[in-house]
Formats: sequence, C-alpha cells, structure tokens
Amino acid sequence: MKNQYEVIVIGAGQAGLSMSYLLKQKGIDHVVFEKKRISDSWRNYRWDTFCLVTPNWQCNLPGYSYSGNDPYGFMVKDEIVEFLEGYAASFDPPVKEGVEVLAVSREPLTDSFTVLTNEGIYTASQVVVCIGNFHSAPLPKLAEKFPTYITHVHSAHYKNPESLPAGDVLVVGTGQSGAQIAEDLHLAGRNVHLCVGKAPRCARLYRGKDVVEWLDMMKYYDIPVDKHPEGENVRDKTNHYVTGRDGGREIDLRKFALEGMKLYGVLNDVSDSELVFAPNLKEHLDYADKVSENIKKRIDQYILDNQIEAATEPTYVPVWAPASEVTSVLLENTNITSVVWCIGFGMDYSWLKLPVLNERGHPVHQRGVTEVDGLYFLGLTWQNTWGSARFSGVGKDAEYLLESIEKNLPATVSALDSTDA
Repeated sequence: MKNQYEVIVIGAGQAGLSMSYLLKQKGIDHVVFEKKRISDSWRNYRWDTFCLVTPNWQCNLPGYSYSGNDPYGFMVKDEIVEFLEGYAASFDPPVKEGVEVLAVSREPLTDSFTVLTNEGIYTASQVVVCIGNFHSAPLPKLAEKFPTYITHVHSAHYKNPESLPAGDVLVVGTGQSGAQIAEDLHLAGRNVHLCVGKAPRCARLYRGKDVVEWLDMMKYYDIPVDKHPEGENVRDKTNHYVTGRDGGREIDLRKFALEGMKLYGVLNDVSDSELVFAPNLKEHLDYADKVSENIKKRIDQYILDNQIEAATEPTYVPVWAPASEVTSVLLENTNITSVVWCIGFGMDYSWLKLPVLNERGHPVHQRGVTEVDGLYFLGLTWQNTWGSARFSGVGKDAEYLLESIEKNLPATVSALDSTDA
C-alpha cells in the first residue's frame, strides 16, 4: 500500500472534503484520513431533530452548492449527511475511512511529516488538519455531586426525549444546543428546568427577511477576525441561539417560561441534593435581548443608509420576567430524573507532536497557516471569519491554504501541474 503523499488531509467533514476537492482539481497527490466515516460528527453527534440554523442557500462548498427546492429552509440532520455524501460522490475524493491518526511529527533531516495511524506509518511533505474544535464531550465534575439515580447525558449524545428516563429534565446551558434541546423536550411535553447562561440570542426574521440574509447583505460574514472589534477573543464567544426547526423561528426563553418551563440562573453547585443557582437569570435574559435588539438596530441603519424599502416591525416587548431569583431547589421537591449538559466541548490536539499549540492546547495560526512550514489547520471556529467552520466559509479558507500548499510544492511537482494546466 502506498505510504507517501505530497499532502495528507486529516478529517473528512466539510473542511477535509473541501480541501481534497481543491487539491484534486490541481492534480496534487494526497490522501484523506477519516477516523470513522465521511461526515461522522453530523451523523452520530447530533440529536434526531437537529437542523441547520443558517439557510440552505448559504451551503456552498468548492464546486458544490445546495441545489434543493428549499433554499430559504434549513436542512435537517439526515439531509446534511446526504449533502456531504453527495459532495463526495461528485468528485470521488481519496478518502480512507476507518483510519485514525495517532500522532503527527516532523522529521528534522528530511523536513517531511510522519503520520502514525492505526494502519501504519505514512509520510507527507505537507499536512492539513481538518477536525475542527469539538473533539470530546466530557461531563463536568459537578455531575458527580448529583444523587446516583440521576441520568447524565452530554448534548453530543442526546438523541430525543424518549431516550431519557421518565420525569423532569434539567438542561444546563443555553448556547445553540442548550436552547434547542430545551425546546425539543418542551415540545414533546416534558417538564424542563433550564439553567440560563450568558449566551446571546438572535431574531429569525426581521423586517421581511431572515436576519442571516440581512447580515450577509451587510457583509458581516466577510469580516476577518483581525478586523473584528473583539479580535481573537471572538473565537471563545458563544453562538447566538436561534433555530431552523419547522422552517425557522427565534427562540425566546421568556416565552418558554410563560408556557411552564422553569428558568434559573447558572448552576453553581449541588450540595446534599440541593441545586444552587447564581442569581443572574434576569441579567442573562436581559443581555440576550439586548444583543438581539442591537442586531436589529444595525439592520435598521443599513436599511436607512441604503434607502431600502422594507416592512416595519413593532418594538420588542419582553413577555415574561422573573418575579424573583430562585437560588436553590431541593431535588426531592422536583421530579428531575436526568440532566442534559450543554456546556460545550473539549479540544484535543495532544497527538500533534509539533510546537503549534498554545498553553490551552489550542492551535496557533494565521488564517490556518502555522509557524511549522507545511502544517495547516482548516475548519476552526473563526479561523478567519464567522463562516470558517460552516458551509458558508470553509471553502474560502481552503482556497487560501491552497495558495500556501502550492508554494511549498517541490519544483518538479509545480512544473508538472503547470504543464497539465
């Protein structure tokens, strides 16, 4: 079996496939190693009713775009998998499924990379790491303080309301996953207790268009991280919660409260079967509303500046507010039997035996290019823009990396490519 390539791509999600498409177009010898199957994370680490929160028209990968009959809709999980499988079928990438990369190191004498896998050792002149940010789904230490009868599930492993034991459900966290899973349980008639974090929210529709369409028109998605007001700190920000479910709608936690969902501040501790919450529910609800309203104000200004005819909207009025802050609840006074932890994911690049990680274990790069010549990252959150880890922007980042990859090709390979062209 061949074990030497010009480029080795690690991961066969949207990032790895995008990179492979461009490499194949240029005739660059490469292979894609995928630990499991193409689009495995979409297949196995999303709940049953999961759907995109960005419209289908934004799904544009190199040489392949959404072509269905619902461009303003939102693909559900199975459709996302079909979309990526269709992409792979469109150009037949050299993907080796079931190949796990165990270590990547650099040979000092030859400057080539050694890639150790479960199927042997491979070498390459260049390596593109395309596995994103979300590698592990650990439960927090706080989970150990709950009574043993409580079932714990990380959001990555939540499937549907029926998969949880009968009884009330405590959902911890209100990023995109937390808010949408709380809604999923709520719509199924489950009694939900929701710990509300400091995540922003966003309206779905405003003044006649999806907010994503307005922001696209305003070129928000083209802002690079080095021009963003928050700089690289934006990479750690929680995404706005909204949903594409049932054609798309905004998520207003206050409305859930009116319908019977129990809302609390951040879960701080569990002591002797007592849940202890921070008194910050009102603060977090107000913050989410403020962010949503600020987005609307920016859209209003854009409409005014460009003299666009657009529908008008009434001013948002909160439909519910907490009468007081609940800071503790005894589990014995509830019917909580399970907890869904929507607290984010862990990042693990420990197998990367190269000096490209910071003290937090996160990649250090400029638009995916590292200080180790020939080593790149693709598909990271805010790698360059908001869309870098999404269908809308990963292709542009791949095209940028392709330029560096071509410059690093041996002269003989570059000459062959020019001849073929």
